Amino acid sequence: MESMLNKLKSTVTKVTADMTSAVMGNPVTREFEVGRHIASGGPGMCWRIYNGTKKSTKQEVAVFVFDKKMVDKYQKFDKDQIIESLKRGVQQLTRLRHPRLLTVQHPLEESRDCLAFCTEPVFASLSNVLGQWDNLPSPVPTDIKDYKLYDVETKYGLLQISEGLSFLHSGVKMVHGNLCLENVILNKSGAWKIMGFDFSISSTNPSDAEPKYSCKEWEPNLPPLCLPNPEYLAPEYILSVSCDAASDMYSLGVVMHAVFNEGKSVFQVNKHDIFKSFSRQLDQLSRLSPTMLNKIPEEVREHVKMLLSVTPNVRPDADQMTKIPFFDDVGAVTLAYFDSLFQRDNLQKSQFYKNLPKVLPKLPKRVVVYRILPALTSEFLNPDMVPFVLPNVLLIAEECTKDEYVRLILPDLSPVFKQQEPVQILLIFLQKMDLLLTKTPPEDIKNSVLPMVYRALEAPSIQIQELCLNIIPTFANLIEYPSMKNALIPRIKSCVRMFDLCILEYLDKWYVIDEILPFLQQIPSREPAVLMGVLGIYKCTFSHKKLGIPKEHLAAKSLPHLVSLSIDNNLNLNQFNSFMAVIKDMLTRMEAEHKTKLEQLHSMQEQQRYHQITLSLLSSSDVVMSGAPMSLTLEEKQRLAKEQEQAAKLRNQPALAPQSIKPSTPSAQAKDLTSCLLNNMTSLGSLSLTSPPRPGLIQGSTISAYPSTTPMGSMVSNGYNPTMGFQTGGLGMRPPGPGLYGGMATTTSTPNFGALTHNQGSTNTPDMSALDSLFTSNKPKVSLNQMAPPKPTPGTTATPWLNQFGSAQPSQTAPMQGSPLAMGGGTSGFGMQANPFFSPQNFSQPTAAPGMNASGGLRHSSSVNNDLKDLFG
Repeated sequence: MESMLNKLKSTVTKVTADMTSAVMGNPVTREFEVGRHIASGGPGMCWRIYNGTKKSTKQEVAVFVFDKKMVDKYQKFDKDQIIESLKRGVQQLTRLRHPRLLTVQHPLEESRDCLAFCTEPVFASLSNVLGQWDNLPSPVPTDIKDYKLYDVETKYGLLQISEGLSFLHSGVKMVHGNLCLENVILNKSGAWKIMGFDFSISSTNPSDAEPKYSCKEWEPNLPPLCLPNPEYLAPEYILSVSCDAASDMYSLGVVMHAVFNEGKSVFQVNKHDIFKSFSRQLDQLSRLSPTMLNKIPEEVREHVKMLLSVTPNVRPDADQMTKIPFFDDVGAVTLAYFDSLFQRDNLQKSQFYKNLPKVLPKLPKRVVVYRILPALTSEFLNPDMVPFVLPNVLLIAEECTKDEYVRLILPDLSPVFKQQEPVQILLIFLQKMDLLLTKTPPEDIKNSVLPMVYRALEAPSIQIQELCLNIIPTFANLIEYPSMKNALIPRIKSCVRMFDLCILEYLDKWYVIDEILPFLQQIPSREPAVLMGVLGIYKCTFSHKKLGIPKEHLAAKSLPHLVSLSIDNNLNLNQFNSFMAVIKDMLTRMEAEHKTKLEQLHSMQEQQRYHQITLSLLSSSDVVMSGAPMSLTLEEKQRLAKEQEQAAKLRNQPALAPQSIKPSTPSAQAKDLTSCLLNNMTSLGSLSLTSPPRPGLIQGSTISAYPSTTPMGSMVSNGYNPTMGFQTGGLGMRPPGPGLYGGMATTTSTPNFGALTHNQGSTNTPDMSALDSLFTSNKPKVSLNQMAPPKPTPGTTATPWLNQFGSAQPSQTAPMQGSPLAMGGGTSGFGMQANPFFSPQNFSQPTAAPGMNASGGLRHSSSVNNDLKDLFG
């Protein structure tokens, strides 16, 4: 970074030193301030061109400086010849005044080190633009390096040179004698100007006679700066030492060729053998090849060929060249018209400016900004032309960047902002206000743009006020809120005829309600247009999403005002209907909003009253219970609120209507699987067990699981503890208590299942086919009917040990013989299925007891039947 700064510092110091040394001591520096080196031009590119300003008026100029150090290598005689030639050329240019010639602002001044003079602002020479960068600063300026000529610039530039030669040949009877690229200067506006009259020749005949020019013989020993550029000289100048106006036309042909061929002339001349080169050139010109002119546009190619003719009489003169169709381009004609505006009257100018917006889009931006814009802004000094020029200037401003607008346009527009006459100026500015507010700096908006709008609103003409109000909404969003509120709106309110509705959305709601709507009630006018404007403001404010009018304001101010206006006699039927439509909308919204508010208040009051009643009830109950007021905690209050909410939901639910159940159609009678299962269990008890008996601890003994009602002395001791109560007749069992089977018949012993085989011959075998599907063995199926034991035949003797319980009550369900009644009501004991010492073969089959039913089973009480139903469903 430091190295870059040092390099920049050294460069600036070097340039400043070069500039200072170049003009130091020259009288030009007393009146003009010299700037940076921008270009080079003149014979042999010997003149350095600097930008500068006049100290007294700050007028921009170009300073041409010739440093005498450039000719130090020559002898004193040659050096003096060069200095005299350059001085003669500048002096001749200073005496000539024409729009196509470079304008001299300050004559040539000589000092010990340099020659200097000042001209109109200059961009560069045509030679610089086409790539010849001799005597230019290093590095070459970017604007020159990147410069490309547009077609309209080329056409109009060549037309300008032709017009300049026409002036020299016809006006002052002079031959330029050295027309070449380095002697054509492009000024800051892009116009092509002729300079370099070092070798010009004036006519020796009187002005009214045919001009005659005397030509000097070519002296090859002179320094190049003392001779014209041989590549642009006509052949007769060298070979026959003669010249006239046609010689300049030949030079014009070479310039046209070079412009279309990147600065290359037609022939390269050997300066050491100039005569031989021109003799060869003469032969080539006599049979000019078409390929040499292929880059020249076709519409002008034939004219260039004529200009390069060997015979001078064939060449067209300058006045004829200005009238060829090649220059009838709309852009070239437009630029030519601008250069002749000073000759036109206001009527001709106004017609031209009216049609100019159609042409501007067709021209390059650089041509418009640097060539047309200065001509337009110069017309601001003529107030009558401002309404015609201003639309074109603003159209150009739209295509400019903000920096270009501030630098090139705004300084000339600032005085125009203050003009109030003619009135079209205000209207044009208002129509382009969005452009002005977008590109104008804030300080200039505050000082120049908004004061112009305020003056328009305060204008005495009602038409201007209305037009201004119609245009303001297009740029209202670009105006800062404080400026609109404090400066713009008060002036708009002074325009009592109407108020533009579109501005409302850029204002604050309460500012509209507190300031704008009360202002409407103060308008005294009752013209229909004013009344409809008032209605429009109310409607816009009422229906706007951002604004809106509160119902209080509607009821107290807006509706009474609108109702009073609606019955005005100046309104027609349609206007009255418009008033009534807005009034009805306001009433509808006011009714809906207030009704909603009252409903909400009523609901809140009811809820509050319900809470108070609930709390009072709770408090009274607490007083009854404790004799003191109850204080609820936060959790209790929350629980109470939830209970109230749930109760409210239940109250709001619709009542449940009873539904009649349609009786189902009786289906076919199904088997009672419970009865079948009980019968099967009873039958299984009578089967003889074919499996080998499990060994018991004591063969032939019976176990009394529960204490018997028989006295202990009747028990037979068999070697076990006498309290076990073993008997020889079977396994003694205590009847279960009433808590187990609900009072069913009990027995103290279990019959011997080994003796049940005697009943297999019974004919009343229970049907067990319903249980066949429960067994899925791979063996051949055996039906349960085949496995069922035969029913005991009637008359069979009952087992004697059943008689001790007396007669049992008849059972209402299937027989229970063989069912394991092992669990009694005591705290210990087990049944026969759970007894590991039990073997049915060890017991003898007792005879049937009277308590057995007809099928050989026990009679069960109704309570047992009920318990079974509860168990099996």
